Amino acid sequence: MHNRELVPGYSISPVIKGGWQLSQGHSLSASGTQQDSISDILAFVEAGITTLDFGDIYTGVEEIVGKSLAQLRSLYGGSARDKLQLHTKYVPNEGSLSNFDKSDIENIVDRSLARLGVDQVDLVQFHWWKYEEEGYLEALDELFRLKRIGKIRHVGVTNFDLTRLQEMVDANLAPASIQLQYSVLDRRPENGMLEYCSKNGIGVLCYGTVAGGFLSERYLGVSEPLEMETRSNVKYKLIIDEFGGWDLFQELLARLAQIAESHRSDIGTISSNYILSRPAVSGVIVGARNILHLPSNVSIPEIELTQEELDSLKEIMERSEGPSGPVYDLERYSDKHRNIMKTNLN
Repeated sequence: MHNRELVPGYSISPVIKGGWQLSQGHSLSASGTQQDSISDILAFVEAGITTLDFGDIYTGVEEIVGKSLAQLRSLYGGSARDKLQLHTKYVPNEGSLSNFDKSDIENIVDRSLARLGVDQVDLVQFHWWKYEEEGYLEALDELFRLKRIGKIRHVGVTNFDLTRLQEMVDANLAPASIQLQYSVLDRRPENGMLEYCSKNGIGVLCYGTVAGGFLSERYLGVSEPLEMETRSNVKYKLIIDEFGGWDLFQELLARLAQIAESHRSDIGTISSNYILSRPAVSGVIVGARNILHLPSNVSIPEIELTQEELDSLKEIMERSEGPSGPVYDLERYSDKHRNIMKTNLN
């Protein structure tokens, strides 16, 4: 797999292994062991998917990544760290934002470094729950201070809208990247965000490209589900509703299946490939809980969709009803979307 430059001098694998699915509390029914997760991470790294995405609030995941790195060191010695790009997050509690104290940021970053067993993390991605609490620029400035003293290699953000991203750039706090939700079901980043990032050299890292597994053969031609297995399923079923409902979703799945067959691929791979080919997109995050789809994940950057295939997808997407509005706006201000999130985990 050929890496892509996120910012000058720093490259990542275009397919990124996500960590939310490994966190305690993600699955509504526990399964698997920590060693299974470590073995899976090593398999991804050996296959060329060397960029790992996780977070300070993904319970237990930084520790899993740290133990994975320790096992890589036993195999490769001092060169093991160079095999990985480690992307974590800084997510202050929603309950603390009204009296936010930036001195806590270094403590959280130090905790991440200790969990990972490293002196520097490659990317810290900053999330802020409430725009009404205006301390986000102060917090971002502190993260850049930690970058200057070497604890952070690059500073990114996640789930900010275009207005706030422009505010950061105007304050000389331009992030290296922004992580956001983007898929054939959710095209909110196309409302100016991708164009702005392209013009300002900000890489776009995308999660939700397979909508928590809904964009797969498993859901093609089946009745609308009434019960969900994971928090991802709950979250992305709401996105399907916003898109236009189960019937339109089935049309899109059928079209994706036709395209996948012509490329000897599968729906999820085609869905992620479509997003990876969009302007300004540097990487897509695959939320793999195991190595079952690893060969397909590795093939994501290799597929080239024809213009006819792109047009056939566009025709269906243009009949969708949403989601509309700025990036992550529904998740901030619509209760049914917002209530899925746990906002006080730090």
